Amino acid sequence: MAKDSPDQDTPDHVAIIMDGNGRWAQGRGRPRLFGHHAGARRVKEIVRACKDLDIEYLTVYAFSTENWKRTQSEVAGLMTLFRQYIKREAKALLDEGVCVRFIGDRLRLDKKLQGLMDELEELTKDNTVVNLTIAINYGGRDEVARATHQLALDVAAGKLDATTVNEDTLSSYLDTHVLPDPDLVIRTSGEARISNFLLWQSAYSEYEFVDTLWPDFSRDEFCKVIAKYGARNRRFGAVPA
Repeated sequence: MAKDSPDQDTPDHVAIIMDGNGRWAQGRGRPRLFGHHAGARRVKEIVRACKDLDIEYLTVYAFSTENWKRTQSEVAGLMTLFRQYIKREAKALLDEGVCVRFIGDRLRLDKKLQGLMDELEELTKDNTVVNLTIAINYGGRDEVARATHQLALDVAAGKLDATTVNEDTLSSYLDTHVLPDPDLVIRTSGEARISNFLLWQSAYSEYEFVDTLWPDFSRDEFCKVIAKYGARNRRFGAVPA
């Protein structure tokens, strides 16, 4: 698929903190879960925009390790929404060439949801048009802690020489070890914080904080953010020539 503008520097990997679903719903006098359902529909539009813009990787923050602190009814509703989303969208994702992966600690999720996640990953594993990664029960600190725990176990078992451990070694233990680092991280809803999302991977990412609540974050606005990214000068700590 050709890019909308061949001269535009388009990111290979965009990550999004999809914030504002609850406030969007409350502003309309509806329950927070109404906003989460609207937000799930928005994901489909942005995935298709990535396909048209030739953005190969999209990672979305669906549920953080801290989101368990929300009300029991909201958490239960979100888990139901995740199951419904997988069942409803599986065939469309397959047909549109989307490869789906999940990152985060799955052990706290219910077995039925874990099974659906495994099935969707297996179903779409050979797709290559867009790589969609969904972060569920994910936290950047938790990810690094889990990675270092496994790394330490491998050192203790003699599978890994501690003297050879470096940044690349740790990266290979992260949930995202098969993904490139994000070029651009977008957060919607007007909040200007990263909320424990891809802490290791986003060390040199560009950030864009937009005021729009996630359910209103349209394809057009997404394209404007991508165009703005194309005008940035990424130096990765070096001095420009």
